[in-house]
Amino acid sequence: MLYRLQACPFCERVVRTLNEYDLDYQSRFVEATHSKRDVVKRISGKRTVPAIVDTNTGVTMSESANIVEYLDNTYGAEA
Repeated sequence: MLYRLQACPFCERVVRTLNEYDLDYQSRFVEATHSKRDVVKRISGKRTVPAIVDTNTGVTMSESANIVEYLDNTYGAEA
């Protein structure tokens, strides 16, 4: 599950990486108002997006750079 905002360049970076590795995922668009992102806080401990829950590994994380690095290491050609 990918928690994201509409037109968020950081979220789109994660989407591109997910698509690059042909990974199935669901998107959930969240509230634009930071203080109302309770669903994201419940899963990641933060209200920042993007946030991802990888059901294959049980990993939950936020921050696009961390997510892309995780996806590269977990699903990339060298993984």
